[in-house]
Amino acid sequence: MIIGIGTDICNIERIERTLERFGDRFRNRVFTEVEQAKAERRKDTAGTYAKRWAAKEACSKALGTGLRMGIAWKDMAVTNRRSGQPVMHVTGWAADRLAELTPEGHEAVIHVTLTDDHPWAQAVVVIEALPLSDEPSQAPAIRSSDARATP
Repeated sequence: MIIGIGTDICNIERIERTLERFGDRFRNRVFTEVEQAKAERRKDTAGTYAKRWAAKEACSKALGTGLRMGIAWKDMAVTNRRSGQPVMHVTGWAADRLAELTPEGHEAVIHVTLTDDHPWAQAVVVIEALPLSDEPSQAPAIRSSDARATP
């Protein structure tokens, strides 16, 4: 069952101006070290940051809070599978909120998709609750889409 949906669109040029104006202060406040490493390796650095910004906004909306109620920017992070598919990870208060939303006997799976078409970056997050099987499982009660994500 779907327990949360969020979407956001972000202006890449706005993120580019913010990076120029605030630099590391902005990067370190909003993005994890893994996200920063990914963005700084890319030709379109601002676009990479903008997609991750949009993903964090979309995730906070899917969690039903927006960026309030204690969720910090770094409580949500995007990595990528080896295939390039983005994966959303939650920690801290965002993970606590996800646990609250997840019905007993279910595990939460966060799906995220990112796209851009200059000057816009967009993200959609869908949180799904999947029933746990009756068989003993090694899987955690809450998971992101893939544990083998790479920066």
